[in-house]
Amino acid sequence: MDLPVIALAGNPNVGKSTLFNLLTGGRQHTSNWTGTTVACAHAVAPLDGQRVMLVDLPGVYSLNPYSDEESATRDFLLHERVDLLVNVVDAANLERNLYLTTQLLETGLPLVVLLNKTDVAAQRGLRLDTIALHAALGVPVMSSTATGAADLPALTSWLARQIAARPVAEVCA
Repeated sequence: MDLPVIALAGNPNVGKSTLFNLLTGGRQHTSNWTGTTVACAHAVAPLDGQRVMLVDLPGVYSLNPYSDEESATRDFLLHERVDLLVNVVDAANLERNLYLTTQLLETGLPLVVLLNKTDVAAQRGLRLDTIALHAALGVPVMSSTATGAADLPALTSWLARQIAARPVAEVCA
């Protein structure tokens, strides 16, 4: 049986590759500049008692194919199997990140939003209302800090519940 596919999508430098490494035990290169991940990285990850294929997509600000990163991300989402799309969002820069979120919603793929860098948002005095964001977007929302191993059990359990709640997708032709 094929493994469920979870794709991580979001703006550059929101913590997708850090999350990918945390979940897979991998060493995907991370940095604080745009363009670090220019191709899709794949790895099998254990997720609360099951195995999934985790895909780290390049960081993009939109799905308009004006750059190699945007083309790679858009093509993957349009032509590859995705059972769950995790939109990793920088909680400290929520407004800037939500443009991509609206485009990801328009793909029709099963989507959840992971508010990352909540520690940075808190340091800036920002209050996050995941319930209101869930109501506004109509998709599940969770807050976390990808660098915090303490969040890992709750995060993996949440992702496992999200993937279990959806039927396994079929590859688009």
